[in-house]
Amino acid sequence: MEQKLETKETLREKMINFFRFHKAKIFILLCIILIISITTIFIQQKKEKNDILIAEKYVQAVLNLSQNKESKAKNLLDEIILSGNKFYSVLALNKIIEKNLENKNEKILEYFNILENLDFNEDELDLLKFKKALFLLKISKNLEGNNLLERLIKKDSKFKKLAEESIFN
Repeated sequence: MEQKLETKETLREKMINFFRFHKAKIFILLCIILIISITTIFIQQKKEKNDILIAEKYVQAVLNLSQNKESKAKNLLDEIILSGNKFYSVLALNKIIEKNLENKNEKILEYFNILENLDFNEDELDLLKFKKALFLLKISKNLEGNNLLERLIKKDSKFKKLAEESIFN
């Protein structure tokens, strides 16, 4: 029984000695964990605020369009696309194309390129390429549009059937 008591005391002493010996390392480790946690929370909150701001800009752009303030709406939609927000950037580009807010086809193709460089999953990227191909066909750049559609077909994308119909029509 005495031996068990001594073992417990030595275990306790070992732990105390361990913490005394590594006190500085443990303190630094806890500080690093705290700093990383605070930084992560700060970045998430900043991203949420930015997402809310982009959403408000999109709503404002749509309101401007309903009030025939196309210039203001176009500027807001441009900002949204350039912000790199995956959800609202695509909506903004769709709105620009739908309402013919941009006269320069090169600018719209530039917008497509900006969006293609965002971190979309494969299906979303294929949809974006399909929309780009349809836009290219609309502006009479048939070779480029058909090339994009053929790549989607060869890739066996979810949009394969639509791409095949678009090529043959």
